[in-house]
Amino acid sequence: MGSIPEKEHSRSQKAFERARRVLVGGVNSPVRAFGAVGGMPIIVDRAQGAQVWDIDGNAHTDFICSWGALILGHAHPEIVAALAEQAARGTSYGMTAELEIELAEMLQKALPSMDLVRFVSSGTEATMSAVRLARAATGRNFIVKFEGGYHGHGDSFLAKAGSGLATLGIAASPGVPQGLAELTLDAPYNDLAAVERLFERHGKVIAAVIVEPIAANMGVVPPAEGFLSGLRELTRRHDALLIFDEVITGFRLCFGGAQNLFAIEPDLTTLGKIIGGGLPVAAYGGRRDLMEKIAPLGPVYQAGTLSGNPLAMRAGIETLKRLASDGFYDSLDRKAEILADAMRQALSDWGIAGHVARAGSLLTLFFTAGPVGNYAAAKGSDTRRFASFFQEMLRRKILLPPSQFEALFVSAAHNDDDMRRTVAACRESLAAIRS
Repeated sequence: MGSIPEKEHSRSQKAFERARRVLVGGVNSPVRAFGAVGGMPIIVDRAQGAQVWDIDGNAHTDFICSWGALILGHAHPEIVAALAEQAARGTSYGMTAELEIELAEMLQKALPSMDLVRFVSSGTEATMSAVRLARAATGRNFIVKFEGGYHGHGDSFLAKAGSGLATLGIAASPGVPQGLAELTLDAPYNDLAAVERLFERHGKVIAAVIVEPIAANMGVVPPAEGFLSGLRELTRRHDALLIFDEVITGFRLCFGGAQNLFAIEPDLTTLGKIIGGGLPVAAYGGRRDLMEKIAPLGPVYQAGTLSGNPLAMRAGIETLKRLASDGFYDSLDRKAEILADAMRQALSDWGIAGHVARAGSLLTLFFTAGPVGNYAAAKGSDTRRFASFFQEMLRRKILLPPSQFEALFVSAAHNDDDMRRTVAACRESLAAIRS
C-alpha cells in the first residue's frame, strides 16, 4: 500500500518531547503513550463530534471517545452550552446542590437496584469504596475478581488485571502489599465452576464478587449464558455481596445498565464515564441497608472535596436526558453492527485469523483464531498484528484505542460518512497486513 498523505507532525513531536520532561512517560495515563502499538502518541488540539485534531492540524475520526465517556461525541453543543451556563453559577461548591439530587434521582430510576447513591470523581474511587463497604457490611476481607477484569488502580484490583496492565504486560503492580494482594482471589471470566471452587474453599471469608457484567477491559467479552445468574445465586447462598462494575457498561448498552438487560439485581453497582458527560464523575450505590453504613449515616468513611461537582452533575444530567430519547440506542447499535460486520467480512475475504466481539456499541477485533471467552483467550491474540492494523488505520485518519485489550466505542456523533470511511479503511488496512 502506498503512503497516506498527511500534514507534518513537527509540533506534536516537539510537544511530546516537552511532555516527557515534565509528565511521567509524557502522559497522565499509561495507554496514552502508544507503547503497545508504536509510534508517537497524538497530541490533541481540539475535538468536535466524532473528530479530533492534533496540534499539527491532522483530523482523525475518533473511536476512543474519551474511553467511552463521550457517547454523544465531542463538544456536543447543548452540553457545552449547559456547562458554560453552569460555570457562570460556580464551578465547585463543596456543599450539596440540587443538581446532585436530580442526577441521583435519574440514576435511581434507571437502575432500581440503587436505592441510595454516592457520587465520587473516578471509577477507581467508586470501586474502592464499594469494596470497602462490602468488607465492612459482611465482616469479611476476601474479594473475588476475574482475570482480565479491570476495576481501576486500587491496590485490591491489580492482580491479573486487564486494560492498561494487560497492554503493558504487567501481571500485578509493585507497591501492592503482599498481605493485601492475598485477599484478592482470581477466577477465569465465564468460569462459574471456578468461582464455585473458590466459595467451597473460602466461602466464609469472601465479602464480595466484583465483575464487569460484560467484560470490556480485556477487549469486549460477553458473559456466557448462566454465568451472571450463577454468580448471583452463589453470592446469595454464601452471604456474600455481588458488585456489578458498570463504569463502562452503564448507559452504554441501554438506558440503565447491563443489569437491566440481563435482569439481574446486584447488591452494589459502580458507574462512571457516561454519567459525567465527559467530565470527571463516578458513583456507587445499592441496597439501602448497605449504603446506610456509609458516613454520615454509618461508620464506613468515604469523602471527596469535588464529589458531586456541579459542572459534572450538569453535564451528566444533560447527557442522560438525550440518551432517554426514543431510538437512541437502536441507532447506535446499527452503526456498530455495520462496522463489526464489515470487519468480519474483510477478515474472511483476506484470509486473516480474527474474531470480532460486539456488545451494543462496544466492539473489539481480536487477532486470534477462535472466539474469546476469557482473559487467557484474549491474551492469545496476535498483538503485533494488532499494532500493524492500528498504524494502518491511523494512517487513514481512523483513531482506534491503542491496545488490543481495549474496547472500540461508537458514538452518536459518528455519521454515515464516518462509518463508510471507517469501513473502507478497515478493508484497506486488513489487506495491507495480510502477509
